[in-house]
Amino acid sequence: MSRPAWAGRQRQAVVVGIHALPFSKNIGMTERHGGGLAILGALQDAGLSVADVDGMYRFVWEGTTEMEMARILGIENLRMFGEVDYGGGAGCPAVSHAALAIENGLADVVVVWRSRNRSSGGRPWVSQLQATGQDQFERPYGLVRPVDGMALHTRYWMHKYGWGPEVLGRVAITQRELARRNPAAVMQKPMTMDDYLGARMIADPLRLFDCCLETDGALAMVLTSAERTADLEVTPVYVTGFAMGSGPQCYGMTFYYDEVLGVTPAKYVAPELWKNTGLQPEDMDVVQFYDAFTPQIPVSFEEYGFCGEGEAPAYMLEGKNPPYNTSGGGLSEAYVHGFNLLLEGVRQVRGSSTTQAKDVQHSLVTSGNVVPTGAIVFSKEPW
Repeated sequence: MSRPAWAGRQRQAVVVGIHALPFSKNIGMTERHGGGLAILGALQDAGLSVADVDGMYRFVWEGTTEMEMARILGIENLRMFGEVDYGGGAGCPAVSHAALAIENGLADVVVVWRSRNRSSGGRPWVSQLQATGQDQFERPYGLVRPVDGMALHTRYWMHKYGWGPEVLGRVAITQRELARRNPAAVMQKPMTMDDYLGARMIADPLRLFDCCLETDGALAMVLTSAERTADLEVTPVYVTGFAMGSGPQCYGMTFYYDEVLGVTPAKYVAPELWKNTGLQPEDMDVVQFYDAFTPQIPVSFEEYGFCGEGEAPAYMLEGKNPPYNTSGGGLSEAYVHGFNLLLEGVRQVRGSSTTQAKDVQHSLVTSGNVVPTGAIVFSKEPW
């Protein structure tokens, strides 16, 4: 392993606190309220207080701004704050921005959070009747929901690589079994291949269990510098490195305007990630791949370099892959734009997951690979 590209910077960022409210179909509170409670819980987990916070980052698609949350919590001053766009692509980049602020001495304690009432609050596209911008080229032709765009990509991958429905079914079943070990997961009912294949079509070829859950949830993460952790009674989880990417002609959910079909923005993130961390896929002991839909898992194994193009189904069937989405992920634990994957990535390094991988030194987490996106590596030891 080589030293990561960031190793000459002043400080290394460390995750010291995480917290999630119980996932549900109706959380019974506003996104503002849930977000505030999640942040307070993460600070308590870190052994820090509101008075310590001087930075906040959020998703653009967050109902509460940094300034509003700072007022609610009583934060005296935010030295750094910001937001990241692109929905499911924003998780790892938002945490990366927080890490950058810490590494460069621009903030000392930074909070990142995601609070979303996706289940009780309704579907965001239902009220979007006018087709403007990108939508004018898609909505009139039936690409209304995220699943509609993903269905086209999935059909292409099935045709190109010879996937049968069982390839996706194995992903759904694997994550359901992992969720059943996780008391916090929404889905606890067993699933068989017959259950998967017998489920109704949502957007051919994607069935019900190919699609993520509709969940209310609120989660938060607290980062500080490695130096600061000496004063805290926590298990530090080090941010070894991160990367972001979009690729050419990138459009949300329908990334087929480029000359090369079937390539997601993750293809452009991966080489940057391995360069920035000084690590390689074989160094990853566990991975949390963004999973709004089942086909994102085999594609991610390929694009992040764990196996060659078109090899993922055989690679996964033979069990050569590292453990993935160990909490059940967006398919069976909860769907909060992938922020639960970030918390699970931290738990794996801490050794506190309900499906703990063996001797975790490095944990990879990715964000949505159907929009501009990013990835991050959490590690047990500092560089």
